Parts: sequence; structure tokens; C-alpha cells
Amino acid sequence: MATTETTTPERGLIALPESAARVLVAVGAIATIASTFMSWTYTSDFPGDLTYYGSPAGLQVLDIVAGALTLLFALTLWNVRGLGWLNPAGATQPVVLAAASAFAVSWFSAIAIAVDLKGLVALDPGAYLAAVGSLVALLGTLALPKPGDTFKDYVTKPDLIPPAAKLPGWGERLVITGVTAVALIVFNYGIGVDPDASETFLGYLFLVVFGTWALQTAGLFDRFAQLNARHKGFATTMAFLAAAIFPYVADNEHNSNVGVSILVVGTVALGLNIVVGLTGLLDLGYVAFLGVGAYAAALVSGSEFSRFSGVQFPFWAAMLTGMAASLVFGVLIGAPTLRLRGDYLAIVTLGFGEIFRIAVNNLDGTSGPNLTNGPNGISMIPDLNIFGFDFGATHDVAGHTLGRFANYFLLMLLITGLVVVVFSRAADSRIGRSWIAIREDETAATAMGINGFRVKLVAFALGASLAGLAGTVSAHVGYSVNPAPYQFAGSVPPNSAFLLAAVVLGGMGTVSGPILGATLLYLLPEKLQFLKEYQLLAFGVALVVLMRFRPEGIIANRRNQLEFHESDDSDETVHIPEQGLPDSTVGVTKAGA
Repeated sequence: MATTETTTPERGLIALPESAARVLVAVGAIATIASTFMSWTYTSDFPGDLTYYGSPAGLQVLDIVAGALTLLFALTLWNVRGLGWLNPAGATQPVVLAAASAFAVSWFSAIAIAVDLKGLVALDPGAYLAAVGSLVALLGTLALPKPGDTFKDYVTKPDLIPPAAKLPGWGERLVITGVTAVALIVFNYGIGVDPDASETFLGYLFLVVFGTWALQTAGLFDRFAQLNARHKGFATTMAFLAAAIFPYVADNEHNSNVGVSILVVGTVALGLNIVVGLTGLLDLGYVAFLGVGAYAAALVSGSEFSRFSGVQFPFWAAMLTGMAASLVFGVLIGAPTLRLRGDYLAIVTLGFGEIFRIAVNNLDGTSGPNLTNGPNGISMIPDLNIFGFDFGATHDVAGHTLGRFANYFLLMLLITGLVVVVFSRAADSRIGRSWIAIREDETAATAMGINGFRVKLVAFALGASLAGLAGTVSAHVGYSVNPAPYQFAGSVPPNSAFLLAAVVLGGMGTVSGPILGATLLYLLPEKLQFLKEYQLLAFGVALVVLMRFRPEGIIANRRNQLEFHESDDSDETVHIPEQGLPDSTVGVTKAGA
């Protein structure tokens, strides 16, 4: 039985009565929301046109969401009926983070207006009210008792956490559907921001980062993960259905093009995740396998610039050709090198990536055999035509016109789904457990009878073939292939450093982590074009910060998370409530997990 500890409530960082602090938070949140219905600047030169009264736009819309989130979390401190699910433990850090999102959006907006329009004189009353209101709300949260506590702080005291409402199966599926719809709306808003409106996208980032952080510390992600675990098949289906709906809600060919690129890079990152995340092999030349698949598909595409211009394979045959070519190269490179470990293997794979780029650059009939057309590459690759469906033409589907990139987005989504199934089945299989054993301790795994070389070679070959599969589609989407993108590092993806960063950022060993990492790394440079030559600097700083505070990645593999944080309270016993029942706990000692 759990015991309740009686302790004196800790005072907040600001000496105010708790009741006054709650009022300040609520009043500040209401003022923030009200400010968005006022004019923030006198001129429409600022992105979003914030000059109207009663018609929020641009950054004002984001501030409404941040203010509403702050108000809802503040109301949970009063135990308002119907809001217990939002903050089940009554923790204060979610309130602090929600207020921080409103503060960040409001103050960033005011500063951006003043900088862009040359002075504070450009600010209208609405901007001042937003700044003051969000500041009041943030100061109120800092006056709350124990401003740093989270849902997990109450996990060792399950009697303090009210049980989760028991929903019927259809109700849980309805919750999963609603969350999926919200995720689609959030993603569609971000990808739809005009690249010239970098200020709006930065405000969107502030809201997403702090808002997501608030929901995570409130314990909502933990509870939603339990729902997903109980309805795994339904949750996966809803995720892919939401992705399939994206071309309809985006209604923009440019956004569909960005979506295709994200799926291509995410699929390749999933293949790399087998090598790096599951097997623990550092591959610094993985982008070469994407190039092998793309060139193989281009050579048999029927392009007049192909060495085999008279040959045009159907897509299924071109797909198999690209996968087979990448698999062969994976085996040829892996067989003589996979007996190496650590940095030595990384150096060899880096060399392979550079050898591939230099080789295809020289196979132009002058420096070498005429195969790849050298630095000019293979251009004018025709669009795919599968069962009479021309991917280069527009089609009316379900009352909506799908353009070229929307067609390829749906095709790439099917391929990504196939790769996800392959990754999941492989990771849960006997060979997958062997990969994890090799990653954890190759010497111990070998002593237990696992053939380390063969297991690593299978991982290398499977990862290479999945990259080649994505390459066959990317060749047709881009109309051409050339050696330039297939390098170790560069400001334009894909490249090996970019792919590796997507795996590490998203979360090694997970299915959704690399896709999320690819989405962030592709979308941020697309929308933050004002950084220009400083993009790589910002990218490096962001990775350093992430590795410092969350080395396991955004979507953490449970085993990796315990390894990275085993030094934090290693002897502490954590009791995790099962299905929200306060009297049913499972003891887990971190040191022995």
C-alpha cells in the first residue's frame, strides 16, 4: 500500500499567497487572449497584417492558443470540474510552461514588430497589453508553491493522482482520433506558414516547444501512450490516415513537395536507424545508398540522358532494381569492413560515401566509363505511370484536385508505411533482438552464440535496400539525379550528417523518431530562410543543446532513456500507475531496469 507523506508546501520563487498567484495567472491569460482582438501595429508591412480590431491573424492566432492553454492549466489549480484530465496531478510546472509559451510569443512579437518597423512607436495598444498580460501570468506562476513539480513527481505517491476516467473502447478510439486530428492541424499550420514570414514561424516554434513541454510534464503523453499501447493497430491506422489527408488540407503543391521530401528523408532515416539505432554501428556514408537507388532507377527510367535510354522498366521493376543495387553495394562494403568497430568503421563508411560521389562524378565517358553522365547527372526522368495512373498529371480524387507532388506524396506514404512495417517486424524478431544484443555488448553477445558479423551484415544490407527503395521515388520526383547532394555534410539535405542527425534527434531505435527528426530538420531550414549562411551554425547549436538536456532524443526508446539517465537517482524506486489506478503500482528500480 502506498503511504502519504505530509510535508510543508514549498513557497514559490515570488512571495505571494497561493490564491493571489492563481488569480494573477488567470487574469494575465485573459488579458493575453483579449489583446489578440486589438491592433498590434499601425501598418500592414509586418507579416500577418496585425492592424485589425476583432480579427486576429498571424502571431495573434498563436497568442490566442498560448493564452487559452495558460488559462486552462490555471483553472486546473482550482479543480474546475471537467478539466482534471488536463493536469491529473495538479502539478505546477505545466502551468509555468504554458505561461512561458504565451510570454515567449507575446514578447517575441512585440520585439519583432519594433525591430522590423524601426522602433517602439510601431506598437499599438494590443501589443502592449499582450506583453503585460503574459508577463503577469508568468510572474503569477512563479509565485505558485513548488513551481518545478511535474506529473512524474507524484508517480511515487499514486494516492495523490486521481484515477483516469474509465472509457469504453470506442471512447478511447475517439480520443486517439481527436489527438491525431489536432496533430494534423498543428503540422499543417506550420508547413503552411509563408517562408517570407519567418517571424510567424518562430512564434509557432515557441508555442509548439513550450506547449508540448507543458503537456508532457502534465502527464498527458504518458496517458496517451497507454491508450496507443491498448489500440496500437488503430492508432497506427489513424496516423497514416491523417498523413493521407494532408494533401487535401494543405491544398498547395509547394507544401506537398515539402511533404514528399520529408517522407523520402524519413524513410531513409528509418533504414539508417536499423544500422545506428538497433545495431549500434556508426555509418557516416549512408546517403550513398540513397544515391545508388536513385541512379539505378534513373538508368532504367527511359530518360534520353540515360546510358540505357532505350530501356524503361515499369515502376515495380525499377523499384526492385534500386533496392537490389543498394543491397549489393551494402554487402560489398559491409563484408570486408564490418569486422571493424567504433571509429574505424565510421571512417571506412565515410570513405565509401565519398568514393561513391567521386565515382559517379567521373563516370562521364572522359574521366571514366560513360555511365552516369558525370556532374551533369541524368535529367529529364519521366514521371511514373502505374496501371494507367500518370503521376505527372492532375487528378480529381474525392472532389479535390491532386497535383503532381500530391500524387507522389501518396505514393511515398505507401512506401513509408511498408518500411515502417519492415522495421517494426524486424526489430521485434529474433534477428532484431540479436541487433540489440550486439549494440549493448558485442563481446557478450558473441559469447552467447550470436554470429556478430552475420547479424551486422544483415542489418547493413537491409538498411541499404530500404534507402535504395526511397531513392527510386526521389529520382522521379526531382526529374533528375546528380552527384551534388550525396555528400557527408552540406546545407541542403539529404546528406549523411543530416540523416544521422535525424535519427539521433528523433530518437534512436524508435519508429516515429527518425520521421519526426527528418520533419524538423527539413522544415526548419525551409521556413527560416533568413538565417541563410548561419543555418549550419544554428543547426549545430540546437544539436548541442538537445544532447545536453535530452540525449535520448525527442521520442525516446525506453532502454536508451534509462541508460542515459541511470546516474540520476539511480537507487530511487519509481512506482508507475497502471491504467490510472492509484492502488495498482509496479515497482521499477532504475539501477536495475
